[in-house]
This record gives sequence, structure tokens and C-alpha cells, in this order.
Amino acid sequence: MEKLSIRDIFKGIEFSESDVAIAEKKFTEIFVEKGSILLTPGEFVPYQYFVYEGCLRTYFITEAGKEYTLQFAVNDWWISDYTAFFTDQKSMFYIDCVKNATIYKISKQGMEELYKEVPQIESFFRIKMERFFGTYQKRILSDLAMTAEEKYLRFLKSYPDIEKHIKNYHLASYLGITTESLSRVRSELMKK
Repeated sequence: MEKLSIRDIFKGIEFSESDVAIAEKKFTEIFVEKGSILLTPGEFVPYQYFVYEGCLRTYFITEAGKEYTLQFAVNDWWISDYTAFFTDQKSMFYIDCVKNATIYKISKQGMEELYKEVPQIESFFRIKMERFFGTYQKRILSDLAMTAEEKYLRFLKSYPDIEKHIKNYHLASYLGITTESLSRVRSELMKK
């Protein structure tokens, strides 16, 4: 596989060759195998990750043992425990690898340096975070008001190519429904 260019991560930004050289030094490429745990609760979160290829998942487990999936990150998505990353607190979440992945990690210090050295990246992230926040609020509201079928269809639209790579209970936990409800929704949709 060809090495990722910084221009692939920050699509839409015009970079000089010196900007590219500065930015590429801040990222480290890593390969993560399916089933690997990248982050566990109680750890400090030194990195955020750009998924070049593959699929990662953020989730937490309640004291009663119930698992809730918060996010899947597929090609061209970012993932981390952002609350912990931005506030220097310990993680509340797990991040695991659902499908073999090539990812690029960058530290908080690396990001801060990039903001100063290549200012258009700070603007890129501000816009990305604004969109993420809006999307996150919509997901919360939708989860409160949507039917199981509507949630499932929204998932398919947001993540069109990963359903075959994830376990049913991961998907059900993301949707906030039981695996039985997920099976019922799929069955009803096949009849339509």
C-alpha cells in the first residue's frame, strides 16, 4: 500500500511542500489487527487517530456489564476519547479494532504544533469539530425519537460498507436496541 499523503488526511487544504513536510513529521503510521484494543478506560489519551483503512469502534461497558457502542470509525474518519484527549483526563472508553486497520496517530502536542506551524489545519479541525458536534447532537435527539427501523436505516446511510464487518451485538449496541430487535428490523425490511 502506498504511504498516505498529508493531503489525503486534510482534503481541501492547499499545502506548500514545506507544509507537507512539517505535517507528515507529526503523524505516525500504525497497523492494528482485528480484535486489538487501542484504548481502555482509566488510561490517559495521548493520541487521536485518522483511519486510512479499516474500522475501529469506541464503546463503554456499564458496571452491570452492558456494552454501548458510541462510534465506528471507517476510512477517512477520526477517532479518540475526545473528552479525555482535550482535557488531559483519563479515558472512559475502549477503542478496539473491528477490521484490520491502517491508522495515523498524532499527539495533542503534535496537533498544537501543527496549529501554529500550518494555521490552515487549525481552521480545518475547527470546522470538523463543529460538524461533529452538530452530528452528535442530532444522533442523541434521533435516538430519543426514532424507531429501531429508522435508526438502522440511518446507520446504513452513515456507514454503508461496514455492516458485514461488525458483529450483530456491536451494531445493536450502537443503535441502542437488542440483537433480537435488530433481527426483527432486518426481517421486516426484507419483506418490504
